[in-house]
Amino acid sequence: MDAILARYAPILGRALLSAIFLISGFGKIMDWSGTAGYMASHGMPAVPFLLFMAIVLELGGGLSVLLGFQARWGALALIVFLIPATLIFHAFWSVEPEQAQMQTISFLKNTAILGGLLTVMAHGSGAFSLSAKSQTHS
Repeated sequence: MDAILARYAPILGRALLSAIFLISGFGKIMDWSGTAGYMASHGMPAVPFLLFMAIVLELGGGLSVLLGFQARWGALALIVFLIPATLIFHAFWSVEPEQAQMQTISFLKNTAILGGLLTVMAHGSGAFSLSAKSQTHS
């Protein structure tokens, strides 16, 4: 059982981790103006640039992690996106009491995703990956 888990869990984990970023990145493209308005409502400066960078990090990092091609770098890109996004958009400590529980849950969800990304950084992409073909497991 351990051998099966060690072989197949990394690809499943990478697929599950990357899905949220890929869906979110494509969603930002499909609703650029809505996303830009949401970002502006949170006081973000340089919204067009930061929105473009969010899309690049989410799609680039998400594909990297999903495919297992330079997955450690892809995970790092997603971490670079995830930390400020979590602190800005899920600041449970500064919202109205009726929003605090939902923002706390979202904050904790993002910290759990961060844990998964750190695991990819620490252990690489596993057997079923583009990097495994070149024996680098990155």
